[in-house]
Amino acid sequence: MKSMKEHIKKIERPVRVIQFGTGNFLRGFAAWMIEIMNETTDFNSSVHVVQIHGKSLPKDFIHQNYNYHILTRGIMKGKIIDEKKIITCISGMTNANLDYSAYLNLAKLPELQFIISNTTEAGIVFNKTDVLRNNEVPATFPGKLTALLNRRFEVFKGDPSKGLIMMPCELIDKNGMELKSCILKYAELWKLSKDFKEWIESSNTFCNTLVDRIVPGFPKDQIEEIQASLDYEDKLVVTVEPFHLWVIEGPFSLEKSFPAPAAGLQVKFVNDQSPYRTRKVRILNGTHTAMVPIAYLGGFRTVREAMEDPKLGKVINEIIFGEIIPTLDLPQEELIEFAKDVVDRFRNPYIRHELISIALNSVSKFKVRVLPSLLEYKKRKGFWPKYLTLSLAALIQFYSGKTKLETIPLKDNVQVLEFFKEIWNGDDLNKIVYETLRREDFWGEDLSKKEELAEILIKELQVFQSSVKD
Repeated sequence: MKSMKEHIKKIERPVRVIQFGTGNFLRGFAAWMIEIMNETTDFNSSVHVVQIHGKSLPKDFIHQNYNYHILTRGIMKGKIIDEKKIITCISGMTNANLDYSAYLNLAKLPELQFIISNTTEAGIVFNKTDVLRNNEVPATFPGKLTALLNRRFEVFKGDPSKGLIMMPCELIDKNGMELKSCILKYAELWKLSKDFKEWIESSNTFCNTLVDRIVPGFPKDQIEEIQASLDYEDKLVVTVEPFHLWVIEGPFSLEKSFPAPAAGLQVKFVNDQSPYRTRKVRILNGTHTAMVPIAYLGGFRTVREAMEDPKLGKVINEIIFGEIIPTLDLPQEELIEFAKDVVDRFRNPYIRHELISIALNSVSKFKVRVLPSLLEYKKRKGFWPKYLTLSLAALIQFYSGKTKLETIPLKDNVQVLEFFKEIWNGDDLNKIVYETLRREDFWGEDLSKKEELAEILIKELQVFQSSVKD
């Protein structure tokens, strides 16, 4: 088997992107996009990766000269996709904790333009105990980035043209603004110059972004078969689904400097990414959450099994197209196109998505992902949606913790689990429904006051109960 380091010749390109994080997601999302932009546009950029954690640089990255394969596997527009691509755009890697000087020297890169990060939802935080001293590395990602930006400000003497564009991929709302807020707090904490703070405000761009792609990562169970089909030895294979979307809230001029749309990639530059976030949360995440209790109580254990069952598949499609989409205000064609992609993603034969894993913290998920659609449907139509209401009833039954044949491995916060354990001690369905709906801490309001909702749920629970007792 040929070595990727010895046999793949990299094209030398200027480092215009620093990527914080070595994980599968960025390698299967942002780096994959950059590779395609290099091939199809004049982007001409290499990526330098900053390792946030770890006590040594990953040997496999160095051994492979930072090259690796992307396997794109799934269904797109009704067609099975199974493709492979070699990613060569990563040119180097630095661990800020191991070599802080080398990390700060990245600030001197003359053509650097972009900072891309995925340090988990907990990564964009401010820690008032963080320090800025020579040879002492700030603990947090925003702290490290502040130090890098401050060094760049000093090296280029505040040149406005040397400001950077931050495109964080962390899954929190307003991620760009959160990152900027942390940096300004560190500037204040560390008593950095007024000119630096003004440079951050005037010469740097912080984009709120929304990312969407399932990246299962290294195909551990199939690697021998996959490796046999590759031309090079690869211990860094990343599997991704065909669908990808990156919504970037920022000036439209960014499309010229980051020409992803011109490369045919699903990257949108918008004034406001919140409608796209709502679309994803309601259609993709909301359908996941709504289907789980119905499907699990029906004996299904994976998303794909549920989708491929003729009866339940129709229910899920009705939830998406008949009950969720009518509550959203984006153009209908866009919503339907996105929803069709979601259905394909749910049917992906290469991903085994366990319903019980989606069921984690289902009450809080239902509140954010499903309840807004249910309430908005009632507001617009004047009656309760059949299947979203069924999902709420199924959720209450699911938290009884048992089916006809087994105990359900419930996972939620202590207050939720204790409440349902106590409420399901008896068999008074009226009490169970009304007490559940009254929990404002669960739903954000007292749902027992909603006309006819409790009565509908009680009838649905009676059906579930009869199936449990049969």
